[in-house]
Formats: sequence, structure tokens, C-alpha cells
Amino acid sequence: MFEQSIGKRSKTVKNMVERGAVKKFAEAIGDPHPIFMDDVSYSRNMAPPTFPRVFDYGVIEGLDLPKKGLIHGEQNYHYERPLYVGEEILCYAEVEDYYERSGKSGDMGFLKVKRYGEDLEGQRIFSEEQVVIITEAVRRGMRV
Repeated sequence: MFEQSIGKRSKTVKNMVERGAVKKFAEAIGDPHPIFMDDVSYSRNMAPPTFPRVFDYGVIEGLDLPKKGLIHGEQNYHYERPLYVGEEILCYAEVEDYYERSGKSGDMGFLKVKRYGEDLEGQRIFSEEQVVIITEAVRRGMRV
């Protein structure tokens, strides 16, 4: 279904690691560690490891996934260095793979997307790999 999307990439989008957003995110995930919020005791605050989930990674042209009915299969982050409050991050996404498997409830599609965050000099800060599962019911609805 999405084999033609493998290798496609979004345009780069600039994001800001805003102090207020980091504080709200840390509170939402239940991790009020001072490194995320206390700008008096720490010379530089960091963002929680899963904070890049809120970034804009742009649109991958032709990858038209439904807005609901998808299953979050897996998500992994790899950091080269911490993500600091106040920095601007250049983000983009790329379709790495798509494959299908048969299951008890029918055929399922597995879409593997990688997302990247770089500093303004183009040095990689983090990468995120996620797998989105597209169930048979969703696949049928997309063919209509």
C-alpha cells in the first residue's frame, strides 16, 4: 500500500525548544525533574527525552494516512547529545520501510518512519524511529 513512499522525505522545518513547552511537557508526563524546569540551579535546562514528539517534521508528500484508526506500534529515540531549552532545531521525516503481515484480524501494514533533529549547523542531535500499524479495517477504508 505504501511501498511507493519508501525513501520519500519531508522538507526541513525549524522548531524552537521553548521553556514553557518543556515545562508543560514534563508536567504532563509526570517528570518534574529540576533539569527540565529549574533555570536557577542549572546553567542549561534540557528537554525530556520524548519531547521531540511535539515537533513539526513537515509533510511527506503522497503519504496520506488516515487521521484515526492507526496503532502506535513502536517508538525509539537515539541522542547524540541533549536537547537544550532555547535552541532552534531543524526537523524532517523520512519513510524508511513499509511491509505487510497477515494476522488474526486480517492483513496489517507496518510503516516505519524515521524523524531527525539537527542543530542550525546540520549536526544531528537526535533521531526517532517509529512504526505505525495499519489494520485491515483501516486499509479497507482507505481503498474506497
